[in-house]
Amino acid sequence: MQNFWPSSGFSRLQRTERGWLKPTDDYFRLFLARPELVPVPESCHAELALHAALTAAPSRPVSPAELQALQDSDAQGSYTLFLRFRDGLLAAGTLEAYYLGLFAAGGAGRITIPPLFIDLLVQAITHSLLADAQDAYTLRAGELLFRSQRISTEGGQVLSGDRETMDMLNETGGLGDFGRFLAEAKAPLQTLTVQVLSDDNARDYWQQAGRHRFLLDLRHEVTNDLSHGLVFTLTRARSGLKALAGVLQLWVQHFLGVAVTIRPLQKIDDAAWRWHLGLDAESTALLNDLYEDRAVDPARMQRLVSLFRLDFANPAEMRADVAGKPVYLGLSMDAGQVLRLKPQNLLINLPLSPTM
Repeated sequence: MQNFWPSSGFSRLQRTERGWLKPTDDYFRLFLARPELVPVPESCHAELALHAALTAAPSRPVSPAELQALQDSDAQGSYTLFLRFRDGLLAAGTLEAYYLGLFAAGGAGRITIPPLFIDLLVQAITHSLLADAQDAYTLRAGELLFRSQRISTEGGQVLSGDRETMDMLNETGGLGDFGRFLAEAKAPLQTLTVQVLSDDNARDYWQQAGRHRFLLDLRHEVTNDLSHGLVFTLTRARSGLKALAGVLQLWVQHFLGVAVTIRPLQKIDDAAWRWHLGLDAESTALLNDLYEDRAVDPARMQRLVSLFRLDFANPAEMRADVAGKPVYLGLSMDAGQVLRLKPQNLLINLPLSPTM
């Protein structure tokens, strides 16, 4: 197993017999080492003492008095959120159980932990799913589950780039605070380029320093109608959409114990269309409108990155009224060309049989 995403904390977790991930003290130490919780020179004695005590024993109880003793309100808020996350995770027993509990039965409206914590949960779980992967395309596609993307559609290409990295490159040339200083001083910045992931550079993905500078090609297969009912399909052997579909299949199997196949789709041509779900807020609303045959603005349609078709291997695992029918998925960017995939949608919106 390769530790290709060290920041996920996967190496600090334990697997249960089911393959789910059990938190450990070392996993919580990863959070205590984040800048939101690491003491600064101005930290008060109470904050220094609390951080030292939690680092030594991350699962120890923390009394309200210990939190109230923190003089900095931001530090008090950060510790409150961390402890809420820690205690919820310990109570659930595994990352997967805690994650499901956040969204089950309307829980999404009661989430009281920061989105960052949810993304870190998803990263660790996805790392576990792909721990034996040797394919850079699969790993890069896996990043879409926990890192928002900027989509570029110039020149007929649909390219997905890590949003944080792309914004940093645009703002600072990839040089961080120093690059920002040079930009403000109007000094020339060294140009750092991003690359489209390909067979020629795939081995470079494994280098931690440049990992998020790879763009993933999300174009569809090319089909040509040769008339007389013949259709020629030029398959992109290294399709980012195909890689993403494979990751989503593993995601469903891991959480729900249900085998499904997912494949990219260019359009829905199904007079008996019965079920759909969006993999993000934009496509959820779009598919709802299309299903109800409501007019959709062309600019909004252009933001649809891809459709997918999901089929259950065993139709008996579906609701009886839709058993054997495909489930259509949508993936869209927003008006700012940002894509935020919500993998929880695949877990809470599938038409599962009540016996599952």
